[in-house]
Amino acid sequence: MFLTRFQINPARRRARKLLSSPHAMHAAVRAAFPTAEDYERPGSRTLWRLDTPAAATVFLYIVSPGRPDLTHLVKQAGWPTQEEAWVSRRYDGLLTSLHAGQEWAFRLTANPTHSGRKTADAKETQRFGYLREPEQIEWLARRARRHGFTVSHQQDGRPNLRLHQRQTHTFRRGMGTVTLTTATYDGILQITNADAFRHTLISGIGHAKAYGCGLLTLAPTQATP
Repeated sequence: MFLTRFQINPARRRARKLLSSPHAMHAAVRAAFPTAEDYERPGSRTLWRLDTPAAATVFLYIVSPGRPDLTHLVKQAGWPTQEEAWVSRRYDGLLTSLHAGQEWAFRLTANPTHSGRKTADAKETQRFGYLREPEQIEWLARRARRHGFTVSHQQDGRPNLRLHQRQTHTFRRGMGTVTLTTATYDGILQITNADAFRHTLISGIGHAKAYGCGLLTLAPTQATP
């Protein structure tokens, strides 16, 4: 497994198109892998996320079974003059070091949803995004239990968690339109089941993984993930 970081230049026209469409960004990420096995293998898949740590600064993070080649993104949406256009590191060392009881700072952009019927007489269920912050927090708490971790709590009993970039995206996919509710979670977690947690890091959490959701990344608790 590999963890890759790529800096996007939002001043470039192609970059702005990619940033406005998760569908277009998904296609660009998929194009970084020469074979299907590099992109997806049994038990692991490629995940990606956009982070904006400061104004006009955008990073693309990718976790993938194979090492990506982002030459096409450098030409279209990157900084061609940078000496090191992107950085890919082996992820397996971190994965094998994880054990129950460890605490980590984490970041996750997710698609918090629930299933229901649009009308009382509708025959089929569909997914609806949670829009309120308490519902989005509870969604993660429920998911965490089966993904091998818990969200730590502060002294006042509230989850050690901050939500930001809570938004609804609408973008084109082929002849149709996709509407996607997302939220970014920053917080502190504790590992409860190391095997389940390792699987979470390489397979993601929730839906809309092709559209930049589900990638959970870690950092030491004294740092920002």
